[in-house]
Amino acid sequence: MTSIDKGVDAGRTVRVGDRDIFFAEFGTGPAVVLLHGGGPGASGLSNYSRNIEALARRFRVIVPDMPGYGRSTKRIDQSDPFGDLADSVGGLLDALDLPSAHLVGNSYGGAAALRLAMDRPEKVGRLILMGPGGVGTTRALPTKGLQSLLSYYGGDGPSREKLATFVRDHLVYDASAITEELIDERYRSSLDPDVVANPPLRRPSGPLALRTVWRMDFTRDARLGKVTHPTLVIWGAEDQVNRPEGGRMLADRMPSCDLFLAARTGHWVQWERADLFNGLATAFLEATP
Repeated sequence: MTSIDKGVDAGRTVRVGDRDIFFAEFGTGPAVVLLHGGGPGASGLSNYSRNIEALARRFRVIVPDMPGYGRSTKRIDQSDPFGDLADSVGGLLDALDLPSAHLVGNSYGGAAALRLAMDRPEKVGRLILMGPGGVGTTRALPTKGLQSLLSYYGGDGPSREKLATFVRDHLVYDASAITEELIDERYRSSLDPDVVANPPLRRPSGPLALRTVWRMDFTRDARLGKVTHPTLVIWGAEDQVNRPEGGRMLADRMPSCDLFLAARTGHWVQWERADLFNGLATAFLEATP
């Protein structure tokens, strides 16, 4: 049994507001919270399966399932999803009596991390963002990858074929390492009845849709330029979900932001380029202020 398997068994749930948040812990040291993306079937342990052991050698690694995913409560405030996710992450830190923690966020999780740094800056140490959502994605037509993600539960509903297309064609640059077992696992997770009935990631709709769109675009938020936390943005140069230009946008707006563009890499940079990511993340999180 791997340490990640043990984490699944040893994980626990805490109450945050009116929701239950499942998380697992590994290692000791400064607290680092790994926030996963919003693709169908996502969870904390699966999204960071290639990173947890390396980071746990130096840090106390906390891996939650975001609201709407995995073993956590399947409910998100669709009027302000990034703000709601940030509230849940901050609430988790409060529940664990952590004054602050470093945050590592991929895609949806990156958006949650960045929003928490705006809403409750005292709760955040350093930030590592990989292809985060909310960075100019509302100002142009959705990418093919984002369209695939948002349409997964629409039309004829979820299917293994849709899931395989999203993961192999849009999540990574080189799909040769994607196994049938990985597809099967994510597909099974995506079929949770509560998620099918109420997908956590969807296109804003209804009379308040425009307000929601504005809330989900950090480049419209004046607070972005006041996020002074040391930040490392790692973006796959071939990201098919969130456009890599977003990395330059963050580096231009945030005063303490470094940008690393990973060649021949897609949206799932921490998985596809695990050795590169683990080395960059460890060095950045251990750097002397």
